Amino acid sequence: MTTKNTLGKAVAAVLMAVLVSACSSNAAKEEAAAQAAAERAAAEQAAAAEAAAAEQRAVEKEKAMMMAEKREEKRRLMDAASAAGSVFYFDYDSSSLGDDVRAAIDAHVALMMADSGNVRLEGHTDERGTREYNLALGERRANAVRDYMVASGVPAYRIETISYGEENPVAYGSGESSWKKNRRVEIK
Repeated sequence: MTTKNTLGKAVAAVLMAVLVSACSSNAAKEEAAAQAAAERAAAEQAAAAEAAAAEQRAVEKEKAMMMAEKREEKRRLMDAASAAGSVFYFDYDSSSLGDDVRAAIDAHVALMMADSGNVRLEGHTDERGTREYNLALGERRANAVRDYMVASGVPAYRIETISYGEENPVAYGSGESSWKKNRRVEIK
């Protein structure tokens, strides 16, 4: 019986060795599968992070391009307003806007629509007439420019008007060449 017992023990030992090796083989396979899944998840996460970073860079690049375009447009509008001038002239005893004055104001309106700044319109007259009359005429001139700007889309709260009448001439003298330079509205 000892040989049978020994043989049984040997068979049992071999079976045990096969089972242990099979179990360790399954554990190794499971561990390898788990590691592969973890590596796939890490790769997917890295790819998602890279895609999000690329999207963020694209958004920032688009924003920078838009800002550059806005700056360029504002510079173009400022140049146009500067070329149009900041002084609008009027006929004697008049607050009517001529076509040339409207065209110049339009350049300032376009700039104001693209910018959030405010303006002050200063009305002036020549020296003829009483002080009170000239203050009222200067006010009518400033208001005529303001009303045109408001009708063109500029909010009224962004426009301040003031009249100086004959008090701040730019040309001195008693003659039409001086007077026509003083009949004006200045935009500031």
